[in-house]
Amino acid sequence: MESDNGKGLILAVASSVFIGSSFILKKKGLKRAAANGTRAGYGGYTYLLEPLWWAGMITMIVGEAANFVAYIYAPAVLVTPLGALSIIISAILAHFLLKEKLKKMGVLGCVSCIVGSVVIVIHAPKEQTPNSVQEIWNLATQPAFLVYVAITMSIVLALILHFEPLCGQSNILVYIGICSLMGALTVMSIKAIGIAIKLTMEGVSQIGYPQTWLFLMVAVTCVVTQLIYLNKAMQIWYLDLQNQYDGTSQERARTKNI
Repeated sequence: MESDNGKGLILAVASSVFIGSSFILKKKGLKRAAANGTRAGYGGYTYLLEPLWWAGMITMIVGEAANFVAYIYAPAVLVTPLGALSIIISAILAHFLLKEKLKKMGVLGCVSCIVGSVVIVIHAPKEQTPNSVQEIWNLATQPAFLVYVAITMSIVLALILHFEPLCGQSNILVYIGICSLMGALTVMSIKAIGIAIKLTMEGVSQIGYPQTWLFLMVAVTCVVTQLIYLNKAMQIWYLDLQNQYDGTSQERARTKNI
């Protein structure tokens, strides 16, 4: 068990490195695509023709694959917090590759991510691994969890149908909220699929269970939704930085002329 946890932690850290790097590559691709067509933040998909965006996408897929395998070996409560390390990787690479300065609050946020991840990992409870997908299904259909899923999906639909058209272009928290809430369901479904694969490899086939395919459908839906709104969030964040830079430059020019 300790050996499995070690493999899971190593894979989780490697996943954070790949995913953190992918954000930078995808953002540079979005910047290039925005200069040649409709921006992703306004419903454009020209970034699909940008090779650099695809390089970031492939890097993210590698990272997500490593993260997926990590869930097979280690408990979710150990793997999930380590995903915060991707924020640190992105912040460092953004400083050097995108010339984005990390302010004091940004540094404080990075430190908080590290401290929070370490505290959760150190005090993580021992996980009792389910013996089949059916057992996971029984846990997922408990009333308390169903209420949680209903509340989560209600908030996500409200963000997509009401708040995105209303203030999605001006407030990045709308897209971040969608990605974060969907991410909670992604973790649950991917953990279920990981356990199904592990049990199948051990000789206890889980392929015949319809719940296995249901969890797979949930995982794919959640991941695709997160990718769409994550691209929009990155594009809008880039626009905000660009507008701030342009406004500062114009103000400096006016001051100089005066």
